[in-house]
Amino acid sequence: MDNNELLALKEQTEQKYAELCAKGLKLDMSRGKPNSDQLDLSIEMLTHCLDGECVSKNGTDCRNYGVLDGIDEAKELCMPMLGVSKDEIIIGGNSSLQMMYDTIARAMLLGVLGGDKPWSRNEKVKFLCPAPGYDRHFAICESMGIEMITVPYKSDGPDMDMIESLIAEDEEIKGIWCVPMYSNPEGITYSDEVVRRFANLSPKANDFRIFWDNAYCVHHLTDTPDKLLNLLDEAKKTGKQDMVFMFTSTSKISFPGGGLAVIGASAANIAYIKSQMAYQTIGYDKLNQLRHARFFKNFDGICEHMKKHRAIIEPKFKAVLDTLDREIAPLGFGTWHKPNGGYFISFNGLKGTAKRTVQLCKQAGVVLTGAGATFPYGIDPEDKNIRIAPTYPTVDELNAAMEVFVTAVKLAAIETLI
Repeated sequence: MDNNELLALKEQTEQKYAELCAKGLKLDMSRGKPNSDQLDLSIEMLTHCLDGECVSKNGTDCRNYGVLDGIDEAKELCMPMLGVSKDEIIIGGNSSLQMMYDTIARAMLLGVLGGDKPWSRNEKVKFLCPAPGYDRHFAICESMGIEMITVPYKSDGPDMDMIESLIAEDEEIKGIWCVPMYSNPEGITYSDEVVRRFANLSPKANDFRIFWDNAYCVHHLTDTPDKLLNLLDEAKKTGKQDMVFMFTSTSKISFPGGGLAVIGASAANIAYIKSQMAYQTIGYDKLNQLRHARFFKNFDGICEHMKKHRAIIEPKFKAVLDTLDREIAPLGFGTWHKPNGGYFISFNGLKGTAKRTVQLCKQAGVVLTGAGATFPYGIDPEDKNIRIAPTYPTVDELNAAMEVFVTAVKLAAIETLI
């Protein structure tokens, strides 16, 4: 477009934006939450799953104290999610984020298996942070004074050349955050080559850990879902299995406020973590563990349940992607990845437009995740990435919100170009 064409489009878009503002919308797309229809899928878990039968198959009374690492039924249910064995898993409370926070807190205060001192006794602690990434991962680091180093994404995962180079040279780098399947927010699944390179990392720090947050391991949106190589299995081949901490949960499978959180690691790591956890808790909620085991029965039950989730949220992803394809693709005002699963769509507008786009959306009654939130310290160096969370609104609400979004994207882009 020449300048006159841009000015004409600007006038047309401003008129459209004014009409949208006049509608008085109040829509929140800031977080990736299941909606009520999804939560209803598991409601029977709260009615007749136990019916007063609170004893596990090995005779444990789940109403009482004990069983630090989780009852066998819950382990057997969740083991396939991470691809681990019974001595390589701990079933926690409802929040995998809390398990990740606690794992880092223990590393800071007490150290990790094979380390010579707690992380906090180092002059500085650093983490590698592939970005765009999960804002709450970055918030954990920031809250504990851990310095973050941004690592860019490629089409098959984070930049492994950069990762290998940095950790080989800097002993202060103690960990890296990863969302390896349907990454938050890019929707990328790490390739086999990337996973194998992770399994073969040679960090200078002997207490370096990979934080492998496999939150979306069963959250597929297609009949041909992505496949992720098992990091722990690959690390065993290189003798580096103690370098791996894996996490997942049923937060977006059953109830975010009442699910099961899971950590998987080598048997030696699990034993070491349990020795530290013994001072923190006598055991997590075994009644909830038993409820989940009886409701889903097995991993196949989880997979069948996720088909019901897909039926609810797939049309929402389609609504977002169709609108972007129709309104933004012809203009070249942004790019996005069509994910095969997960909870987000990552939109990259023109450089310098993300904050303005989010601001315009907010003024028109649509709240998005803050621009920059997907980068360490909330700073997107190119100010272009916006995380779209389609799951919580209804399809009608989503269509209304996306009408605002694409109008804001156009307006922000035109202002920048002019």
